[in-house]
Amino acid sequence: MGFDQYHEPPEELSEETRTFARMITSLSEEAEAINWYEQRISVEKNKDAVAIMKNAQKEEFKHFGMDLEFLLRQNKEWREILKGILFQKGDIVKRGEDAEEAN
Repeated sequence: MGFDQYHEPPEELSEETRTFARMITSLSEEAEAINWYEQRISVEKNKDAVAIMKNAQKEEFKHFGMDLEFLLRQNKEWREILKGILFQKGDIVKRGEDAEEAN
């Protein structure tokens, strides 16, 4: 059974790597769904439909956050880098460069 998230033979990958691939794929799918809702919301004229789509988009965003948190719990280096970027004031690019250099 072939899945797009694998670029190597799945049977040769560890269980941890297969779980990682599933979660990365899920993260991407959630981001894609958030984007789709954003586009739909931007053109929809019916306010009830917009309210429903915004509600659905929030659910996708929650799932995105949970997927990201799972991945960050698996990779301490990523977690440390993102601690230097997310929820910080200042220039985003500079924060990113500084966070990467610190790790």
